[in-house]
Amino acid sequence: MISVFDMFKVGIGPSSSHTVGPMKAGKQFVDLLIEQGKLQDVTRVAVDVYGSLSLTGKGHHTDIAIIMGLAGFEPASVDIDSIPVFIKDVEARERLLLAQGAREVDFPREGGMVFRSENLSLHENGMTLYAFAGDRLLERKTYYSIGGGFIVDEAHFGQSVLDEVAVPYPFHLAKELLSHCRDTGMSLSGLVMKNELALCTAVTKFTPILAISGKPCRRVSIVA
Repeated sequence: MISVFDMFKVGIGPSSSHTVGPMKAGKQFVDLLIEQGKLQDVTRVAVDVYGSLSLTGKGHHTDIAIIMGLAGFEPASVDIDSIPVFIKDVEARERLLLAQGAREVDFPREGGMVFRSENLSLHENGMTLYAFAGDRLLERKTYYSIGGGFIVDEAHFGQSVLDEVAVPYPFHLAKELLSHCRDTGMSLSGLVMKNELALCTAVTKFTPILAISGKPCRRVSIVA
């Protein structure tokens, strides 16, 4: 069951598939390097962007989103105003600070980010990230941005991106939701709240409400 807060969350615009997902992929890749103890061996990173992500990548700032993810930032907490300066520094020096400064590596203007118009076999929104130690490939990972800011790696494609938790009123169609409301006499919002409380505790479930309400609605998104 997808939580309300899996869908309604803080993003950076203009597209959850083309910015939120790719930023999360970049962050997940660098977290993997840390987990595997490889980060301090990395001297260069590179990214291949495929299909729809490639064709609209510059316009939707997919490249910037991936770079900021590799830098260790997340869509909900990144300082939007700091992004242009950060990107200009990366472009000027052809160097990238990974994991919020934990490791500085080469990120060349030519070959650092390659846009490829062809689709990968599993999905049109694909990206492959590489980490090198000199000429030696340390790690390679392919991610797919499958919509709504959700990502999945190649090994887990087709599997649920969420942990399955039993809720009191499961539904997959609107008519099933309305049927629950008729049977219980609850309002739609009241019934959804029951499911939300099953997915998480009341205290932690209200935390994202406070986080979202504290974010101003801004008519800007990530820019170069």
